[in-house]
Amino acid sequence: MECDLHHHFADGLYGKEYFLPKGWAVPQHVHSYSHLSILAKGSVIVDIEGQQKFYEAPACIEIKAGLSHVIITQTDTIWYCIHATEKAEEAQIHNNIVPNKEAYGWVG
Repeated sequence: MECDLHHHFADGLYGKEYFLPKGWAVPQHVHSYSHLSILAKGSVIVDIEGQQKFYEAPACIEIKAGLSHVIITQTDTIWYCIHATEKAEEAQIHNNIVPNKEAYGWVG
């Protein structure tokens, strides 16, 4: 199974929607600004600066600026990252907002 990624844009907002199968992780990364993540389906462990917390959908999670975070799926998951930005093209997003361009990885 692989990550299924979709990009959504609105005035001043970028939403990254992805399906992650059970046992996958979004690699550790840091943003220079706070943003929201929405767990729409499934359950995950979110590790922020070494502090792990379990979430079950539905959940809205604030990720504060400058904090290293990792998302590890416990079940098949639908996850959204919501970023405030004036960027409106996928290429600009990957070059400026997504700090770690590594692929999502199997951890199970």
